[in-house]
This record gives sequence, structure tokens and C-alpha cells, in this order.
Amino acid sequence: MDTIGSMLLDRLYELGLRHIFGIPGDYVLSLYKLIEQSPIQHVGTTREDCAGYAADAYARINGIGGACVTYCVGGLNVVNAVACAYAERSPVVLLSGSPGLSERVRNPLLHHMVRDFTTQQEVFEKVTVASVVLDDPFTAAREIDRALAALTRYKRPVYIEIPRDLVHAPIELSTRRTFVPDKSDPEALTEAVMEVQDMLAHVKHPVLLVGAEVHRFHMQDELAQFIERLNIPVASTLLGKSVIREDHPLFVGVYGGLIGHDEVQQFVNDADCLVMLGSILTDLEDLDPQSPVMRAGRTVHATAEAVTIKHHRYENVYFEEFVRALIAAPMPKFPNPRLPVIDMPRLDIPAPGAPATLRGLFSLLEPLLDEKTLVIADIGESLFAGADLRVRRRSEFMSPAYYTSMGFAVPAAVGAGFADPALRPVVLVGDGAFQMTGSEVGTCVRYGQIPIVIILNNRGYSTEREILEGPFNDVHEWQYEKICDLVGGGVPHRVATHRDLIDALQTAFADHTRMHVINVLLDPADRSPAMLRLAHRLAKRVVSRGQ
Repeated sequence: MDTIGSMLLDRLYELGLRHIFGIPGDYVLSLYKLIEQSPIQHVGTTREDCAGYAADAYARINGIGGACVTYCVGGLNVVNAVACAYAERSPVVLLSGSPGLSERVRNPLLHHMVRDFTTQQEVFEKVTVASVVLDDPFTAAREIDRALAALTRYKRPVYIEIPRDLVHAPIELSTRRTFVPDKSDPEALTEAVMEVQDMLAHVKHPVLLVGAEVHRFHMQDELAQFIERLNIPVASTLLGKSVIREDHPLFVGVYGGLIGHDEVQQFVNDADCLVMLGSILTDLEDLDPQSPVMRAGRTVHATAEAVTIKHHRYENVYFEEFVRALIAAPMPKFPNPRLPVIDMPRLDIPAPGAPATLRGLFSLLEPLLDEKTLVIADIGESLFAGADLRVRRRSEFMSPAYYTSMGFAVPAAVGAGFADPALRPVVLVGDGAFQMTGSEVGTCVRYGQIPIVIILNNRGYSTEREILEGPFNDVHEWQYEKICDLVGGGVPHRVATHRDLIDALQTAFADHTRMHVINVLLDPADRSPAMLRLAHRLAKRVVSRGQ
């Protein structure tokens, strides 16, 4: 006979979950034992929030990720990571144990409680698309299906809590049901596609702006064929970087209002029709509301939340079906689009004995990237300098580029390593972010993973320094490479010169048997071109708003 716990794990396995990240605790031990007996492998992490980041990265590659933690002290520790997954459309399932129903009689004071037995669920209701407690064997199957249907449709996290005395509660087979995803209204879907066809038939310079949701719904290949069939220029948002491979002849660059190249910004803003698919528009994109295309209402904006064409919002038309219908529909072909030419500053090769610099690092790194590497960038210069890397493979770049939560990258490498062992993570992480979650390199050693972890050691928070300087932006300098001794594995590198950079990168990329940790000593005043663009635009905003 099925139980609540066994049925839940069966459902997750059916959806493609093969690994689940987390830390055990007494309220969730029964579920952990079931996981051990199931085909799903548990992966232990050093912190609960790291389990959340690992599950997020795993979900971005695999299509579903999972974390399993104990009640409150574990669950509330992973809230920020789940919030990141919610903000950036990553389908993570968070499983949590809780006190058994029999333990709650007369409302006793049980350990790990905060306020009420429902407090943790109420918190997660704010950062998930579905939040359920499986406290009734007669409704558990329906609640599981409801949560997983929301996860599948919106590609956002869900929260599932099981009281520990109900993990083995039996479910009658007659109560089992398999969820069926919602379908678009066929007439509304047809009308939406026809409106796009009519728009494209009357314009000359359209641009496609793709975002992360194209990747979440695994439509990169079909969309690439659509782009080639229409011969339409395509840009990506920062969060959607590498959804379309960046050596594609129709790719114009990353469109990011604060860090993008001026030529790309102008090209997108000057389009006479802008088709935005899966693009989450944020202050980092900064789409000019006064651009001709926005003023004329010649836009298509489709996400998992809504499909809007011109000034029309289509109800009951779902993102995945809409995009696939667009791809299948007859569309005009646009001859000889003129793409922007980006003015890239000439990079003088530093002398071997010159100090290591950001420009030197990224100029050496880019040619080493191939179809078997995955760049995972943390926040700050890791992301801003990384945004200018020209990756050659689709889905080769990952970062929390919208939510911008520090500490994402190292635990994300753990999740990515399990989601696709054929990919080798190249982690770009600042020293401040590494001090938060760098302990997950120990998890890499534990499970035999071999990322290349590059620490941009500029002794502080460079983005904040650029906005407002002060001693509060400084961090205590660690000898980061010595973490290899601490965790019992990995190859350490301490890099001070350009020659050191060359040697460390060549050694790390040539070695496919061990993790490498590269501590790159940088001048605190060193800035990437993208950071300088960001600072310049932020300064203009401050001036304009102060007038």
C-alpha cells in the first residue's frame, strides 16, 4: 500500500528528480530513511541555504530540483535560497518535516517552534507558488498533485510539509490521481498567434529579446530554429545569458540597462517591434518606456505569468504553448538585418610580472571555455565582468542575475555537478561571497566533484564601494587557497601576477581529476568595463533624480 511519503517520492522521481540536497533533523528523519530506500540520492550540504542554492542550480539544468530540511531551524534557514528560486523562475521542491499531529495535543512547547505550528508554512506561502501540508491521508494525493502542477506550470518553487507521524500513513490506491497540466484556451491561443503574425507583417526591424524562462521550459533549440527561419536579430537579458549561444550570427549581445553595451541598448530600444519571450524585466534591464517601440505599443511580452500583445492581455494562454505555437506558425522572413557593432577596447597583454587584473583574468578565461564547461557567476564583479564573457554554447552561463543573492555560486556548482556530470563548473566568486558559502567546496570533495573555483580577492564588496565608499565595504582577508587543506582535497593556487594567472588556469583546465581553488589577488580599485558602465549609469540616475 502506498504511503504519503512513498507516493510523494514516486511523484518527484516521475518528474525527473534524481538527487535531493539537504541536512537531516529529527522531524524529517523518517522521510530521510524513505529517500535512502528510494532511487533518489540524498546529497548532504554544509548549510540549509546551500542546499537551496544547490537545488536551484540543479533545477535550472534538470527541470526540477529538490531540498529536504527539518522544521523551522532548517526550513527558515533556506528561505532566502527559495526566494531566489521564486524570483528567478526555478522549479525547486522544498520538503520539510514538522512535529507529528499526535505531538501537538494541547499545544505543547516543542523544540524548533517559533510561534505557531503553521508559522513556517505561512512564511513559505510568500515565496512559493504552492504551499501544502500533508496532514490528512485522504487529501494528501490531491495536495501533492496541486503543488506539483503549479511547479510545472510556473517553473517556480513549491513547499511541501509532512508531519513526522504521517510519513508512513497509508493512502488508498483509489485516492491516487495523476495531475494533468492546464491547457490553453485554443481560440485565445490562435488569436494571440495571429496578432503576432499581423504585427510582424507590418514592421521592418524587429528584435527578439529572450530570457531565462525559455531555458526553464527547455525550448532553446526550437527557438534557435525560429530565429533562423525569420532571420531576426536576438538579444538576451542578463538573467537569460547563454539561452541562445552567443556565437550565433544573429545574436547581438546581452541587453542589461545598467551593464549592457551602449550599442546593444540602442539597437533594442530602436526596434520597430520587440518580441520578448521569457524575459523578466527588472531595473537591470531598464527598457526605456519612451523608446518608439514602447510608445507605439509594438511589443509582445510572454512569460509564465502572462501573455501580453500590444495592449491586450490574453487570459488562459500559457507561455510554453504560446511559444511553441509561434514557432510552428508561418512567419515573414526579414532580409539582411543590420546588427550593431560593439566597440571593444583594445586589451594590451600584461607583462608576465605585472599584477593580476580582472581584464587579464577574463581575457585568459574566455578562450578556455568550451562545450563541456559551465560558468557560474556570483554577484558583483563576478557577474559584471562575467557578463562580457562570450560563451559559445547555449546554457553555458548561470547566475542569480536578478535576485542577486551573494553566496549562490559555490553551492550552485554542487547542484550543477549532479544535474549534468558531463559539465565542469567554472565558478566566479568574490571574496565576500566566498566567505558566506565557500564551505561547500568540502561537499565537492566529498562527492568527487571537480569544479574550478576562481576567487576574485579584492578585499571587499566592490559594487558597494562603487556606489558609496566606506570601511563597511571591507572584508577580512583569508588565505582562501588553504581551504583545500581544510577540506582534505583540491589543488590550491595563490595568484599575484599575470604569469601566475596563466599557470593556474592552464593547470586547472588541463586537470580533469581534481577540484582547483584559485585565489586571485586583485587591487581593490580594479574595475571591469561592465562595472564602470554600471557606475556611470547609476551616477546619471542619481543626478537626474536630484534635479
